[in-house]
This record gives sequence, structure tokens and C-alpha cells, in this order.
Amino acid sequence: MKTVIQEPFIPQHLRPFVAEQHYNLYSPIDHAVWRYVMRQNHHFLKGVAHEAFTDGLTSSGINIDTIPEVEEMRNRLSSIGWSAVIVDGLIPGTAFFDFQAHGILPIATDIRKKTNIEYTPAPDIIHEAAGHAPILFDELYSEFVKIIGNIGANAFASKEEHKIFEATRELSIVMEKDTSTEEDIRLAKEKLKKAQQLITGISEAELISRIFWWTVEFGLIGDVNNPNIFGAGLLSSVGESKHSLSDKVKKRRFTIEDAISTEYDVTSMQNQLFVAESFEQLIKDVTAFSQKMAFRKGGTEGIEKAIQSGQLAHLEFDSGIQLSGVFSEVMKDDNGEAIFVKTSGPSALSIQNNEIVGHGVSTHHDGFSAPIGNLTGGLSLENKTEQELKALGIEFNKIAQFTFESGIEVAGHVTDFVFNHDKVVLITLEECLVKYNEQILFDTSWGTYDLIVGTKVLSARPTVADFANFHGEATLEEVETVEAPPLNSLEQIYADVRTILNQKMPSIHEIELLTDRILNEFPDEWLVQLELLEIAVKQQLIPLKSKLSKQLAHTSETHIQTNLIQNGLKVILEK
Repeated sequence: MKTVIQEPFIPQHLRPFVAEQHYNLYSPIDHAVWRYVMRQNHHFLKGVAHEAFTDGLTSSGINIDTIPEVEEMRNRLSSIGWSAVIVDGLIPGTAFFDFQAHGILPIATDIRKKTNIEYTPAPDIIHEAAGHAPILFDELYSEFVKIIGNIGANAFASKEEHKIFEATRELSIVMEKDTSTEEDIRLAKEKLKKAQQLITGISEAELISRIFWWTVEFGLIGDVNNPNIFGAGLLSSVGESKHSLSDKVKKRRFTIEDAISTEYDVTSMQNQLFVAESFEQLIKDVTAFSQKMAFRKGGTEGIEKAIQSGQLAHLEFDSGIQLSGVFSEVMKDDNGEAIFVKTSGPSALSIQNNEIVGHGVSTHHDGFSAPIGNLTGGLSLENKTEQELKALGIEFNKIAQFTFESGIEVAGHVTDFVFNHDKVVLITLEECLVKYNEQILFDTSWGTYDLIVGTKVLSARPTVADFANFHGEATLEEVETVEAPPLNSLEQIYADVRTILNQKMPSIHEIELLTDRILNEFPDEWLVQLELLEIAVKQQLIPLKSKLSKQLAHTSETHIQTNLIQNGLKVILEK
């Protein structure tokens, strides 16, 4: 049987990252992990989480007892102009941010293993759904997430950082894989460390990543001496949320300058956190910060960032025309300002993110080049109409020569124009020669030359202008329904306990049999024992309560997850 994902709201360029939630593949142990974390957080976060989080838990459709279905969350989020989409673990930063810029919460649907129940660096549904979704119901916070999402989607990363992303993705997979050995984890960490050592500077993407980490992921808010939690990494982690408010963690007043100068470690708990004054402060600060970025400033710096990324990007000129491709070279004048830019490989020209007919990758498959700047005498061609061009001697089927203030010369036979709102943006030349002093930049034998009209680069962004035409139409694929494997003996016990938890009048005899079996066959399986203890307390089964409490206390004395067992006991017995 096949089902079709229908998500018409997902922009074309984000569709390749969409995955499917195979809900039937969650095991009874997975649901028990979810339930444990949610009960712990509900118990601890009252009074210490931002009030928008606790209010939003109900509104977001998140149930304490069972892993949520993303479809249900999507329906709830639609009431605040948001949606949710399933993604496959770690996705590139620009895509992750861009989903949120469009008001779409990306949710990784894997769930952490019981051994990593306290904290996991891998994206999982506890973090994404229970951490991020509830607080989105606060209007100001929602606005902040969309703003930083838009900024992050337009932030350039370096070539080296793309390697770090791949190493981080590999580490997160290894740490959550059942068959991974200590050696596998060590090697994955070593690979990430080596990738990090290759970094020589700090890119826009890294700066935004740090701001996002110290706010959306691990942010505190309010009084620096008595803050509330609002970061999803804290709200979704049993251990991290408690740790964050302890004296072991240094609290610092949030400033953009401090946040971007402070690195973070995804593999361990934080030893310092920032406290924001308010969501209004965060909106004001990140908006101001974005004015310094390439997508706002453009210019030579923006071109250089596009080249350093080694990835597809696009520049927008002051005439409105956009050049997409992998930028490979920039020539500068004596003042260090760009006068000529080149791409390598498939390139395309667009206006307002729509490809110009006849100027896609099939035409410009070997790269593109463009002079930048005024013509001699300070003349600029953008905003010139066809009549104004004729007055300058630039007209169809005539020879034209363009001499730039930089010294670049372009001469050829005009065969076409492209206008945008009656203003010229592109001039096509045959038998064209482009040179700079004695250097040939484009030879007459190379074919047609398309001269971009533009004296300035207003914006540089780490994406192509028209995704659909550059890459081809992206569709949401049909997905196969995957059959869940049969339960093993331990999973069946968890399933039986879950059935009893949901019964108003369970069989006392069945509860006792299950308890004896667990204590005999799985004496260290503390999570399911906690669930049975909860049943014993609820049903007032005093001997059973005593037996389970004694076993759990004994297990906690030597178990590596001692604090988790004790925290579980506390929630059940206090209640």
C-alpha cells in the first residue's frame, strides 16, 4: 500500500528534505521513553519554564503519554499560522532555517534511545515536538523564530563548515545507532574534531548558528539571577533543564556580541548560558545584526562570501537581475572593490526569482561572467529605457562599445535586449570581446556574450534565485508503508504494561504476573519497572509498590542512570 504526502505549502527548494513519519515503527519502549521525559519535564518545568511553553503544551496537541503524530501537530499549529513537516534527522542549516522562515517547524521523527534519555545531540521528536512546538504559540516568540529563520536561511557558510555539517550528521547517527560501538563513536568524534580544526575564520552561518543555539535552543529569559527557560534544548531534556538552573551553570546577560563570540558543544551539557531580557530584545538585536550580512549589504564582501562558500548562490544587481551559480572568481580595482565576477559550471539569470526565458543552465552551462560598475564618465545603464539606450548609440543590430571606469572594455554586435518594467537589465552581444588592459576576459570565438546591466551588487544569498528551473521541479514522493517488525519479549512486556496503564480496572493478577516476570528476567530494566510502580500506586497495591520500590532503589545504587531512576521515583511517589 502507498500513501502520498500532500504538502502544497512547502516551497519547491525545501521539498527534497521532506520525509515521512512511520508511526507504526515506534516501539512500546519508544513510547515509554517519550512518556518518561514528558512526565519529568511537566513535573520540573512548572514555574521554571516560560509561561508560553506551559500554556502551549495543550494548544500544540502534544500528549504526555504517547509520541505525537505530526499530522495532528500540523493541524494545531495551523491556528497560529504555522505548520509542521517531517525531516530526516540533521538537514543543512540553510534548509533548517528556511523552513522556520516560512512558518514551518521541521520535525525529526526518530526518538532517542533509552541509554540517551537524558540528552542526545541528534535531532529527535522529543526535542523537535516537545521542545520547539509549544512555545511557538507565543506571538512574539513566533515572530522571533521566523526572523532568525530568514536570517539563517540567507547566511553563507564556508567550504570547511559544510564538512563539519557532514561530520556532525555522522556523529549524531552513530550515537543513536543500536549497533554502534565505543570505537565507532570515538572515530566519529575524531572526524568531527579534525573537521573543526580546519576552520580558519567565522562565517555568517556560524555566527547565526551561535545566536540560534544560545536563544532558540538553550536560551533563558528574564531575571539573570532567577531566569525562566525558553530554549527547546532545555525544555526537551530531563537532565539539561535541571542542570541549566543550577549553580553549576554560569548565567550571563544576553548580548549579540557575547553570543556570536561564544562557541558551543553539541555533545555535552552546557556550562554557561545566556539570559535574554525579553523576546522584544531578541527581535531588535537579531534584526540589527542582519544588516551587516551579505544578503542585506551585497557588495564585494558579499561576492567574496559566495566564493568562500563553494556552493550555489546568487547575486542581485541594482538593475534587479540575478545571477545564480557557483561563484569562483572576483577581480578588484586598486581600492579593493569588485569590478568583474565569474561563476563556474551551470549558471542562470533571473528577475524577481523567476528565470529569464532562454537564460537557464542549458544556455549558460559552462559558467558566466559580468563586469560591475559605472561606464566612463559615471554613466550607468540601469533604469535606461530602449529610447534612452538608442540616444547613447546602443541599439539592436548595431555595434556597441562599453568602456567601464575600471578599465574593462566590452565591444560587440547587439542582438537582443531584456527589459524589466521597460528598464534594461541584459544586453546580448555577438562577436563580443571583453578585455581588461591586455587580459582577454571573453573572446569573440567563444560565442554569445550576455552583458548584465548593473553597477552594484545589492545582495548575495546562499541559494539559487529560481530553484525549480535551476534544478528541475521538486515533487513530494510517494512513500511505501513500512510494516513494523514483530515485538521481542522485552518490547512485548512494555506493550502489556502500556495496555494496563490505559485500563481503568486492570487485572491485579496480570499486574502481579508481569511484575514477577520483569523482576526475574529483566531486573535492571528500570523504565518499565517505573511504569509498573505507577500502576501499583494508582491501584493502591501496597505489597507490589513496596517490592518495585525496593528493586528500583537497589538498581539505582549501581546503575549508570542512577539519577534518572531516582527522578522517576520522585515523580511517582510524590504524586
